[in-house]
Amino acid sequence: MCCGLTAMLGILVHISVTDQVSGQAQERALARLTDATRAYEAGSTPGRDAGVNPVGLPGPLRSLAANGRRGTIVSSVDDRPVMWAAGPVAGRRALAVAIDYSTGVSTVEGLDDAIFYSSVLAIGATLLAGAFAVTRVTRRLHTTATVARRISAGDLDARVGDPRVRGEGGRQDEVASVAGALDTMASSLQGRLLSEQRFTADVAHELRTPLTGLHTAAELLPPGRPTELVRDRVSDLRTLTEDLLEISRLDARTETLDLAPHQLGPPVDRVVRGSGLETRLDVVRDIMADTDRRRLERVLGNLVANAHKHGSAPVVLTIDGPVITVRDHGAGYPDYLIKHGPRRFRTEGVNRGHGLGLTIAMGQTQVLGARLTFTNASDGGAVATLVLPCDADPHAATVTGAAEPVGAT
Repeated sequence: MCCGLTAMLGILVHISVTDQVSGQAQERALARLTDATRAYEAGSTPGRDAGVNPVGLPGPLRSLAANGRRGTIVSSVDDRPVMWAAGPVAGRRALAVAIDYSTGVSTVEGLDDAIFYSSVLAIGATLLAGAFAVTRVTRRLHTTATVARRISAGDLDARVGDPRVRGEGGRQDEVASVAGALDTMASSLQGRLLSEQRFTADVAHELRTPLTGLHTAAELLPPGRPTELVRDRVSDLRTLTEDLLEISRLDARTETLDLAPHQLGPPVDRVVRGSGLETRLDVVRDIMADTDRRRLERVLGNLVANAHKHGSAPVVLTIDGPVITVRDHGAGYPDYLIKHGPRRFRTEGVNRGHGLGLTIAMGQTQVLGARLTFTNASDGGAVATLVLPCDADPHAATVTGAAEPVGAT
């Protein structure tokens, strides 16, 4: 806008000065033409700069005078700018005078040069000042956006720390307001999450002791259906408590990896057999990978258990290099889970909640540095895909084929 305004002002000044200089030259030429006409009509010599139908008189002006009208025009005589003025005299002839116009042309050209160079200087200064100001703003906005991405990725300790928010850099502007709001939101979110984590850990720890005693007491009850129901519920409570403790450790990010080279087939096979559920294992390509076997089995065990609990048979677990998939043939994952990932105790519809199993699987996946995604197959069924961060051992044996389904024992 500043550059456009500068150019527009330069054009307006050029037009105004050009009109002024040209108007003054026209007035002088017409005044001289009036004097020459009076002298000619009196029988005197009109002057050296005047004549009847002089050589060099532009044709349009000659025709104008022949029609009984007066006028002016700028032309060039011997490469010199001249302001012509002509009017009618007896015999449909033209009496014309020529006034030197080189001073006016020089004035306009000098003004144009001044406008051009001053405009270039003004535009350059404006661009430099604008670039400096905009760069400062965009740099601060980029920093704010980077911190926002870090927070969304889970780094709740990230802060913008704009000095203008604390009044150290002068008056607070809009960018500082955004940065301050982001820092406040991150602090509030971090405080709430820490409170939730502490509450979850405290509840789980406090429940372990009475649940242990309750489990022991349940074992002393006489055999019977009521006893089985009590033992099942106590077992479910113990499992839930252990899951809460595990989530607390995952939230606190205190877990450490125990990496070692493992062939993927054996631990996956143990998951299938240990689940006690009818699951088919397909081994397309087995590899040797550096991973934490216990955490890998935990992730796959939760995925298989969730497939049997909320999906339908057959449940198929497939190994294809570092990619392991668990698929069932049920109604598929809910839309919110596919878009946003698992949420604790989220329930949608009847018997569609996924509890803590998938949440723990996602947390353990992040500890492994792997990637876990949830999709629905085009022909029906839920598909969980685990991609391990490992390179295949080129010397490891490749196994293809399918294992027989493993049934409950």
